[in-house]
Amino acid sequence: MKCFVTGAAGFIGGQIVRELLTRGHAVKGLVRTRSDLRGVQDLDFEQVVGDINDQEKLTTALRGCDWVFHAAGCHRRWLEDYDEMFEANASGTRRLVEAARAAGVRRIVHTSTAGTIAPPRAIVHGELRSTDESTPVTEADMVGPYLKSKWLAERIARRAAREGAPVVVVNPTATFGPRDVKPSPTGQWLVDFLNRQIEACLPGGFNIVHVRDVAVGHILAAEKGKVGERYILGHCEGNWTLQETLSLLSQFTGIPAPARRLAPRWAEVRAWIGEQLARFGDEPPRRTLAEARILSRRHFVSPVRAIRELGLPQAPPETALKEAVDWFRANGYVRK
Repeated sequence: MKCFVTGAAGFIGGQIVRELLTRGHAVKGLVRTRSDLRGVQDLDFEQVVGDINDQEKLTTALRGCDWVFHAAGCHRRWLEDYDEMFEANASGTRRLVEAARAAGVRRIVHTSTAGTIAPPRAIVHGELRSTDESTPVTEADMVGPYLKSKWLAERIARRAAREGAPVVVVNPTATFGPRDVKPSPTGQWLVDFLNRQIEACLPGGFNIVHVRDVAVGHILAAEKGKVGERYILGHCEGNWTLQETLSLLSQFTGIPAPARRLAPRWAEVRAWIGEQLARFGDEPPRRTLAEARILSRRHFVSPVRAIRELGLPQAPPETALKEAVDWFRANGYVRK
């Protein structure tokens, strides 16, 4: 197949390019002029320099392509004005889908996030019940500008599917692994731990998945996914609390896990103060209010549908974390 990948220099986008090439597909990748290409510098693919908001360039570049993987997006931790984020994530998705339809592509795989899946609320036999793609969710469940922008982008993609566009949505969970150059928000959390900058543990948790499985999941969605549907790309045994994750990281890094527990309300207060100070200084806050809220809830989800319908691979969460740690250490992200 001839494939087009937006966000080709990113953590997930770069891994999609890598997996497509491994399977013998021809790949074009959209990169920006200021993109850090270290994660894909060893790959032989056609680089299209441009921006997700340049619809004319997108339409031209997409001609002759069979599959499109829309992995581009803005997920910056902190912005004084988040219009840029909504423009890239929501409006950018609309432009990409319109350009792909005009070019006559056969399948569009839209990269969303598990953050747009409804958070768990029910407790069964003393345990929090995981949610899935069918659990009702509203915009009010979205925490912070990033998740709201991705929620809107996903709605745009699924609306286009109802109108005839060949769109399939995938929702990766907390993704770890090598070549997280930027790094991603989850990667930065891990780097913070490796640099001993996590002083306390919040009561939240997430589903852990290997970046390689996420990339393969995108390709499987193009091959087998049902148009208009969405698939959680995660691990069936990957729902871990932050405390469990930090304890495992401590075991194979030798770095002590933080012993102090921080109440969610106090974490939010500290984050809010940090944001106010950042508005008058040059440094971003250590933690944003959205991050404090996200890390305070246990966003446990079930990837059973993707495993059953797509054949999503299941690399152990321990492997994802270990390979991420090794890569960050080998590439200068950890202070001596």
